[in-house]
Amino acid sequence: MFRIDACSHSYCSICIAKHVTIKIRESAPEPVVACPDFACGGVLELSTCRSRMPGEVAAMWEDLLCEAAITAEEKFYCPFRDCSAMLVNDDDGGEGITECECPVGHRLFCARCYVPWHVGVGCEEFGSLGEDERGREDLLVRELARSQSWMKCPHCKFYVEKTEGCLHMTCRCGFQFCYACGATWSQTHGSCQP
Repeated sequence: MFRIDACSHSYCSICIAKHVTIKIRESAPEPVVACPDFACGGVLELSTCRSRMPGEVAAMWEDLLCEAAITAEEKFYCPFRDCSAMLVNDDDGGEGITECECPVGHRLFCARCYVPWHVGVGCEEFGSLGEDERGREDLLVRELARSQSWMKCPHCKFYVEKTEGCLHMTCRCGFQFCYACGATWSQTHGSCQP
C-alpha cells in the first residue's frame, strides 16, 4: 500500500503508479499530481512516488517540475521544428547574445529573434524580410549580393549586377532604375556617382 502524506489516503502501489503515469502524460504544462480521490485536495510528491513508477515517467515528471520552476520570461524553445527543446535565457539583458547553439540538436539559432541563425543579416533586417526570403539559401544569396555590391530591382526584387557602363539599369522585368540609389530612373536623375 502507498500512503499519501498530504492527505493520509492509502492506495495500492500499482494503482498509484498507473494514476501518476496517466496524470504526468496528460498534464503537459502542470506537474501537479493530485490524490485520486476527487474530493481530496492532497498532492503527491515526486520524491515519495519515484520508487513506485517507471523510470521514464519519473524523468517526465522531473522535467515538468524543472520547466514549471522557470518563469515564462526566461524560457523559450529551440526554433527548429524537429527539436523544440526548452531552453533558458540567462543573458539578464546584459551581453545581448545573438548566435547560440541548441544543446540538443547542435544547430545555430538567433537568441534575439528565436529563429534559425541568419548569417550576415541583422535581426531588424531579418524581421523585415518576407517568409519566402528567410530560408538558408536565400540568406546565403543575400550575403553574396552584399559582398558583390549587387542591387535589387525596386520593382520585381530580383538581384542585378552592373558589370560596366552607367548607373541607368533596365531590369529583365522592364523597370528602369538607378543602380546607385534604387530610385526610379528619369531624364533628370543624374546626381548619383558610379
